[in-house]
Amino acid sequence: MIEITLNDRLGKKIRVKCNEDDTIGDLKKLVAAQTGTRAEKIRIQKWYTIYKDHITLEDYEVHDGANLELYYN
Repeated sequence: MIEITLNDRLGKKIRVKCNEDDTIGDLKKLVAAQTGTRAEKIRIQKWYTIYKDHITLEDYEVHDGANLELYYN
């Protein structure tokens, strides 16, 4: 289990526990459950790289304690 922190730049930081073999789509579903927004409206990125739903966290080299950016479409 790893813990990822997502910052939406609006004053909300969300901590999510997940596995490294989970996809970005799975991560979006966990974030949607905590924030109350739909998973389709969430965009996760790091700098200018927008993470795609079908790729795993391990492939993006997201490890324990990583900070990602959370945007609402």
